[in-house]
Amino acid sequence: MRILIVDDEKPARDRLKRLIGNLPEHEAVGEARNGHEAVERAMEQQPDLILMDIRMPGMDGIEAAKQLLEQEQPPAIIFTTAFSDHALEAFEAKAVDYLLKPVKLERLQKALEASQQLNRAQLRHSVEEVEQSEARQHICARVRGNLVLVPLEDIYYFQAEQKYVTVRHSDGELLIEEPLKALEEEFHRDFYRIHRNALVRLDKIAGMRNQQDTHRIFFHDISDQLDISRRHLPGVRKILKSL
Repeated sequence: MRILIVDDEKPARDRLKRLIGNLPEHEAVGEARNGHEAVERAMEQQPDLILMDIRMPGMDGIEAAKQLLEQEQPPAIIFTTAFSDHALEAFEAKAVDYLLKPVKLERLQKALEASQQLNRAQLRHSVEEVEQSEARQHICARVRGNLVLVPLEDIYYFQAEQKYVTVRHSDGELLIEEPLKALEEEFHRDFYRIHRNALVRLDKIAGMRNQQDTHRIFFHDISDQLDISRRHLPGVRKILKSL
C-alpha cells in the first residue's frame, strides 16, 4: 500500500517512515508538513492511505481530511496525534483509525491491515453516506492553538463579518472561516436567516422587538439582540408564529 506521511515535525515523519520500512507490503511514497501540502501531494501522488497529524499550522489535519474526501477517489486516512481528545473529530472526518503518538509498530500494522479492507469505492460510498446524512452535531474551531468542539444545540447564532463568522454559544463566542451560506444550507432545519449576515437557532429565540422601526430578535438566557432586515422580516414573523 502506498502511504503519504503528513506531520509538521520532521522527527515524527522520520519515525513513521522507519516503521513503514519494517512492513514490506507497504511503502512511504511522500511527505507533507501541513494540510495544504497534504492535499497537493495527494493529488500528485494518489496514495492509497495518508498517515496524518491533526495539529498542524495553517490547515490542520481535520480540515485537510474534509478536502481530501471531496476527491473522486479519496485515500483512506489514519490520524496520528499526541492528543486523545480529538477522537470524535477524527471519526466525524471518516478516518479509518486514530493512532496516539508515539505510534507503535504493532498498532500501526493493525491499523494498516484494517484500512486495506476498505477499498476506494467503499470509502467513496461511506463519504456519500455522510454527505446525505444529517448535518454536523458540532462546530470545530481553533482557540489559542487548541481545537474546540461546540455542540450545535449550544449555539445561539452565526454572524458574519468580513471573512470570519462569529459563533455565539452558551459559553461565549469563537470565530470560524466557514461561509454563512454553507452553514445555512447545512443547518437549515435548526437555524433561520434573519439578515444577510446572521443565522439564528430557532429554539433559542425568545421573541422580536420593534425599536424605532428597527426589528430585532432577542434570545433566551443571553442579552444579545440581532437586527432583522426588511427583506427577511415577513419570513421571521411566520417562523415566530409557528414556534
